[in-house]
Amino acid sequence: MSQHVQRNIAAPLRTGLTRTQLWEAADQGLIKCWEVGRQRAARFPHIAQQCLDGELPVLGWKGGVSRSLKKLEKYGSLKYLAQWQGLRGEDLNIDLSEERSLTCSRTKMVVTFTPDRTKYFNQMAEAEA
Repeated sequence: MSQHVQRNIAAPLRTGLTRTQLWEAADQGLIKCWEVGRQRAARFPHIAQQCLDGELPVLGWKGGVSRSLKKLEKYGSLKYLAQWQGLRGEDLNIDLSEERSLTCSRTKMVVTFTPDRTKYFNQMAEAEA
């Protein structure tokens, strides 16, 4: 069964929520990440433009790419994808049960955003080994 997290870009930013409500509710913090992306788009228009251009810049969550690596694929967090959608000024639209791949227009790296945290934590351990 798929579980979609969706919010319209015209929806106002939420206020007055507790940490638990922001990060541990059914949306798993994705709405908050998307809202942060919307706020950062206003403060950092150059980063928003990179996202609009199809780049996957380094943000606070795993998924951004600063350069091409030997292996042109990696995994990223759904939280990154939510923030990226917010930076682009898009509606939040993420299925918590599915992976979604995007290719960075600048580095050509393919990033697969996954609900399986072990995939992007394990890749760090493999890269350090």
